[in-house]
Amino acid sequence: EVQLVESGGGLVQAGGSLRLSCAASGFTFDDYAIGWFRQAPGKEREGVSCISSSDGSTYYADSVKGRFTISRDNAKNTVYLQMNSLKPEDTAVYYCAKQIRGPVGPMWGEEYEYDYWGQGTQVTVSS
Repeated sequence: EVQLVESGGGLVQAGGSLRLSCAASGFTFDDYAIGWFRQAPGKEREGVSCISSSDGSTYYADSVKGRFTISRDNAKNTVYLQMNSLKPEDTAVYYCAKQIRGPVGPMWGEEYEYDYWGQGTQVTVSS
């Protein structure tokens, strides 16, 4: 059974940092790209970042470039999202997801590229 479990969310002041983790199981982790998405209240879910399976290439939404860093540890079947210089507009539930198939392309931020999702972790940034 494929499982993705997010952790690391919480309440932080603007300018602060958090590191999210996505622990995966039930599939050959090394073979799949993993994406991070977020959904703020009243808004659609949006792609935040993605990391490929093959060469570790990374992709970011413009809104988080320079502030967020995605990484993966294949030995631990875990993907991380380091979030620095957080802003109140980063407040959302953050989800990780397993890509259906590679390679990662320009559609990395589209939900239809992913087949399994975690339950999400809440990130709240106070002003």
